[in-house]
Amino acid sequence: MSTKVRTADTRERILTAACEVIADIGFEKIRMRMVAERAGVSTALLHYHFDTREKLFTEAMTHSFANTAVDVERDAETAPAAVILARVVRNLLPTDPQLHQDWRLWQELWVRALRDETTRVFAVDLYAQLHAWVADAVRRGIASGEFTPTDVDDLSTLVLSLSDGYGIRLMLRDPTVTLDVALAAIWRQVSTALGLPAAVPTD
Repeated sequence: MSTKVRTADTRERILTAACEVIADIGFEKIRMRMVAERAGVSTALLHYHFDTREKLFTEAMTHSFANTAVDVERDAETAPAAVILARVVRNLLPTDPQLHQDWRLWQELWVRALRDETTRVFAVDLYAQLHAWVADAVRRGIASGEFTPTDVDDLSTLVLSLSDGYGIRLMLRDPTVTLDVALAAIWRQVSTALGLPAAVPTD
């Protein structure tokens, strides 16, 4: 294994461990030693890659989002546009254990962003990336003729807003909101805007 590959593997393990630890106990309580132990590396090696908790946190958030996006877009050139968009919507909600962990990271981000200007700027930028992710999926469907043209930015903002609202209630285990209810409500707005069937597409 080359040095470059080993370095990339180490960073991957550290970032995966950081996501887990932050989701488990919250950013304010973590210590670099905890992440090093979870990743199976020395504290010195962890500090070599990430010299502050803040840098580790922002990299962990970016890592989490990037991994989700790669999985959703795995066959974007061949799958129907509605299927890809439905995957995006599902991945904006805490639909499985990994996404539940991602949501806990987002909640940590929101809290920290209210108190720290650098984190606030980072959070706004990350939301811009989420917006672009939704918008790109919509634009592909419009370009291919699968979707009725609509205001892409407005629809993307609506999808993110609904996902945040329903996602919070799902994370709180609100008994009046189920995953099926949340998906159906969000997809109802999407399908109406894009001229699609009311049922949420499956893979």
